[in-house]
Amino acid sequence: MYKKARRIGEVHENWQKERDEEKNEEERETAVPTEPGGAAAAAAVSDEVLTNGSCEEDMMVVMRNEPEHCDLEVSRTKKKKKQDGASRPACSWVHFSREFIKEYTASHPESSGLKAATKAASDAWKLMSPEEKSKYTNRAREVWDKYLSTTPARVPKPRRQTKLVTRCSPGRLLNVLQRLTPDQNAAVKSMGFGSILNLRCRTLRRSLCLWLLEKFNTVRRSLEICGERIPLTPRDVELVMGLASSGKDVVNSGPDELIAELRKKYNATNRGISVRLLEDRLAVPEAGEDFKRSFLLYVLGTLLCPTARLDVSPSFLHFLTDMDIIHQYNWGKFLLDRLVREVARYRQGKQRAVGGCLLFLQLFYYESVAVGEPSELSPAIFPCLSSWGEEEISEREKQERELGGYGCGEVVCKERGLGLGMLGGYRAQFDNSHLAMLQQEVEDYPLLEQVGYQAVEDQINGGMITAEENMPISGNEGNTVCVDIEIADPVRAPCRNAQYGCAVIVDYNKRREHDDVCLWAPCACPLRKCHFIGSSTQLSEHFSSKHWDSGRRFQYNCPLPITLNKNEAFLVLQAEKDGILFVLNKGTEGIGHTVMITCIGPSSSKEQYLYAIVSERGNSCLRLKSYTNNYPGMVEGSPPVDFLLVPFGFLNSNGTLDLEMCIWNSTDIGAD
Repeated sequence: MYKKARRIGEVHENWQKERDEEKNEEERETAVPTEPGGAAAAAAVSDEVLTNGSCEEDMMVVMRNEPEHCDLEVSRTKKKKKQDGASRPACSWVHFSREFIKEYTASHPESSGLKAATKAASDAWKLMSPEEKSKYTNRAREVWDKYLSTTPARVPKPRRQTKLVTRCSPGRLLNVLQRLTPDQNAAVKSMGFGSILNLRCRTLRRSLCLWLLEKFNTVRRSLEICGERIPLTPRDVELVMGLASSGKDVVNSGPDELIAELRKKYNATNRGISVRLLEDRLAVPEAGEDFKRSFLLYVLGTLLCPTARLDVSPSFLHFLTDMDIIHQYNWGKFLLDRLVREVARYRQGKQRAVGGCLLFLQLFYYESVAVGEPSELSPAIFPCLSSWGEEEISEREKQERELGGYGCGEVVCKERGLGLGMLGGYRAQFDNSHLAMLQQEVEDYPLLEQVGYQAVEDQINGGMITAEENMPISGNEGNTVCVDIEIADPVRAPCRNAQYGCAVIVDYNKRREHDDVCLWAPCACPLRKCHFIGSSTQLSEHFSSKHWDSGRRFQYNCPLPITLNKNEAFLVLQAEKDGILFVLNKGTEGIGHTVMITCIGPSSSKEQYLYAIVSERGNSCLRLKSYTNNYPGMVEGSPPVDFLLVPFGFLNSNGTLDLEMCIWNSTDIGAD
C-alpha cells in the first residue's frame, strides 16, 4: 500500500508540473494588460478557481485510474491466451437437438424456455432406435470427415504428469474374491466371469502403465512398441482376461425410468454408486440376483471398466436389469471400447485420472514381449490372467530393468496367439466326436473352457494353425504376413487352487489326478458369520489374528478339560505348536449327544491325528480313541466317522457336558 500511494503521489506531482508549465506558456503568449480590479482580474481569479477545482478533480481521476494502470502493466507481462482455431463439428445429438428444439418451441409456446426444450429433446433421443438416429449420425459423420480433411493436424500438448492416477484396483477386488463362498463362486461362473476368480495380481506397475499409455494408439487401437504395431481386439481381451469376445453388444444407455428402482436401491447419485456400499452388499453370504448385480458393478468399477471417478458409473445399471442374459454379452468388446474411450479423454486433458482396464494392457505387454532367451519362452496359458501373480510380475520387472527398460525385448505375440488383428484367433473345422469328448472334460475347468479347449482340438487333428496379419509398421501397406502358430504340446494350465498358493502347472490330461492330491485346496472358516476361504495355512493365520478369542488353544499330547454349554454345537480348537485347526462337534440323537473331533484341512490330505475323548459320571466312564478325518470346513449333519455317544444322563443339571480330550501329533497311542 505504501509503495502504491507513493507512486500515485509521484504521478500527480509530475502531472502538476507539466500543467503549470503549459499554463505559464499560454499566459505569456496571450497576455493582455488590464486594470487592477477590472474584468481581467476577475477573469483571472475565476480561472484560478476553476483551475484549482479541476486540479482536485483530475487528481481524483488519476488516483482512481492508477490501479487500473498498474494492473494493465502487469497483465501485459502475462502469457497471451491461445487464439481459438476452427470450431469442432457437432455430434449427432447436437444435430438432432437443434431441429427438435426449433419444432418444440414452435409447438409449445407456453414452455418455460430452453431448459424444458432440451429436457424434452434428451428424452426423445433416448427413446429413438439406432435406425432413427442414423440420419443424424450420417450427417455428423459427413461434417466430421470434412473437418478432418480441411483442418491441419493439431500438435498434441505434452503432458507433464509423471504419476499415474487410476481407479483400476485389482488388489481391492482380490480382497473381495477371497471372501466369496462356494455358492457365490458358482454364481460368478454362471455369468461367464469365472476367469476373474483366478486373479492373482494385486498391484499395477504404474511406470509400465504410463509407458504403455504413451505407446497406445487410440485411433488404430494398437500398441506401437519395439518397432511394431500390435493391434488390440476383443479376442485379445478374451485370451488375457478370459471374457467372452462374441455375443450381443453391451448397451449402457436407455430411458431413466427403466433403472429408477435400481438407482434407488443402490443409492445412486449423479457422482455414481458407492464402492463401499457394494463391498457391504458382497459381504452378505447370499448368491442370488442381488449378489450377481452387485458383483458385476464392483468388478466393472474396480477392474474392468473403471472411470476417472471413485464411484461406479450408474449407467451400468442399464444392462443389469435382466441378470439371466449377462452371459450372452460381448464383454471383451465392451472392455476394449471403454479403455479406448477413457485413454482418449485422458490424452485430451478432460480428466486427470486414467480410466479403463490398465491391467489388461499390462498383462498383454508381458505376454506379447519376451525379455529372456527364446528357449526360455514358456507355453502360453489362457487366460493369461491366472499366470501372473506378484512374484511373477516382480521377476519380470527385474528382467526389464536388467535389459535396459521397457520396449527392449522381442515381440512374440503372434507366436503366442495374441495381437492377430481382426482374424479373431483360431478357426478350424473339427470332428464332432472329439468335440463331444472334450466338452465333458472341460465343463468345470474354466481356464481351458474357451482357448485351451480349442487348442486341444487342434492337437487331436494334428493341424497347424495359420494366421494372417497386415499391419507391420516397417512394411508397406497392404502386404500380407503369414505366420505359423504351434500350440504347446500338451496344453497346460495353472492348478485351480493357484489363488490359494499352488504354483503347479498342470498338464490337461493329468489335472484330475492333481486335483485329488493338491494340498492347497480351499478351506472355509468354521465360524458361521465369517466367510473367509483360503488354504489351510492361510486359514490358520486368519483364525489366529481375527478369531483368537473364539476358540480354545491346546498343546499336543496334553489332556484338556472342556465344558460344552447346552446350546453349544461345536468348539474350535487350535494347536499352539503349528496352528492346525480342529473342531469338536456335538450332535443330538434320541438318547444322547454324539461327540467327535475333525481336522480342518484339504480332503486330499492323508495326515491323521490320534485323539481321545472321555466323559465321566460318578464311577461310570465313556471313552473314545480314534483318528481325525479331514474336512475343508465345518461338518454338517452326521459324517461317516467314529463318534462317542454320551447319554443324557451324563449331563449336568444345567444341561452342560463335561469332557476331557487329548490330541496327539503322532500315531503312537501311548500309555492309557
